[in-house]
Amino acid sequence: MKKLFISVLAFSCLLVSCTQKTQLDQMMAKASRTEKNGWIQIHLEGSPKVIGFQHGYLLADEIIDLRGAMEVRNKQMTGRDWEFYRNESYRILWHNIPPEYQEELKGIASGVNAKSGNGKIDIKDMVAINSFLEIPDYYVPWLEEQEKPTPPEHCSAFAATGSWTTDGKIVIAHNNWSEYLIGERWNIIMDIVPEKGNRIFMDALPGFIHSGDDFNINSAGIIATETTISAFKGFDTTQVAEFVRARKAIQYASSIDEWVSLMVDRNNGGYANAWLLGDNKTGEIARLELGLKNQFLERTSDGYFTGANFPVNEKLRKEETSFDEFAPDNSANIRRQRWEYLMKENKGKIDIQSAKSFMSDHFDLTRNKEKGGRFSLCGHLDEDSAGVDGVTWGSAYFAAGAVQAKATDSKLASKMQFWAIMGHPCGETFYAKKFMDAHPEYNVQKDFLRDMPGNEWSLFRKK
Repeated sequence: MKKLFISVLAFSCLLVSCTQKTQLDQMMAKASRTEKNGWIQIHLEGSPKVIGFQHGYLLADEIIDLRGAMEVRNKQMTGRDWEFYRNESYRILWHNIPPEYQEELKGIASGVNAKSGNGKIDIKDMVAINSFLEIPDYYVPWLEEQEKPTPPEHCSAFAATGSWTTDGKIVIAHNNWSEYLIGERWNIIMDIVPEKGNRIFMDALPGFIHSGDDFNINSAGIIATETTISAFKGFDTTQVAEFVRARKAIQYASSIDEWVSLMVDRNNGGYANAWLLGDNKTGEIARLELGLKNQFLERTSDGYFTGANFPVNEKLRKEETSFDEFAPDNSANIRRQRWEYLMKENKGKIDIQSAKSFMSDHFDLTRNKEKGGRFSLCGHLDEDSAGVDGVTWGSAYFAAGAVQAKATDSKLASKMQFWAIMGHPCGETFYAKKFMDAHPEYNVQKDFLRDMPGNEWSLFRKK
């Protein structure tokens, strides 16, 4: 009887193991992961729960690593620990997240834990990760009643169409300005086929259900990107997180008007941006400046819009920011001037190649020379004594700048494709140890700051 019991027990364990493997195989059947020139591309397909699980399982190591980097960054920038962000983001945002995205976030946590086996990621971590761009830099300053909060300057971007481009159709490009600690991890390209809504092709941080730096294409022909509005202040804890609205807009919109309506609905003011939009079906582009109190939409079928963290509309600028439009040492003002020059100099000639060139542009108008730094479109703040204002440590030679870039046009977007480069768009390498040896005030990052190798532009397409 003892031998029989042992045999039955062994068979039962084998049966459970086989069942678990079958379930895992079914969950992961339509998912995939590939790597290329510093990027990780994943394909996700199915219900919200399945998409989430696939995401977490494929990127388990990267999500756990990112959480650690975010903890270091947030502690240094705000003095608040990860437990604060876990609890506050969940308390404020979770009840306003639609069930569809709640299921996806739960699925990501489940997938991470299934792959890593450590059970250390939970739903509070996932909400804190996804709200990384709004809770530290918008909610915390609002909570502390800061007079002049300084959300980081993120990104340079443009959209052009009509007589400004070589074929009269849309060209859009974007480079991501971030602290290297986070930005060097912004290397995920997601191809998502959800159960409902449009197919989505976008870049993202691991664990994000949205893009974050926001370079999105959907199967309805909508292209969306953005740059943040500098010196913005304001937050509404009763409304819907930016990361939810951004994902919902690209998943369900089939026109610029639909996208704007979804993005504005129940806006909490978090991660306030100037959004650059394109509708590939019509050739029209638009810019939506989305504050908490003010929203302004411009659109054209023959023209351009640029973004470099400057608030364009005077009413929004005066009512919702402390931005000085005349400050000669303001990066956003200088980059705006550079964009104006490049657009006018290249009218009728703008295409993918010129878009790549713009994203890697090093010309510094303040010093009248070619040198990547605080004032160039391809930012290299770590090489510039001008640094950046309003950070907790190391304002000079701040470890931040352009960490990657993307570009697409109407022809590519119609096939859900874009060009991308990981690392500085100019292709220069950042060496972490060399930087920290020269600037020991950054040694707090030593366990997470790493090299950001130079790369080349690569074409990515839906899988």
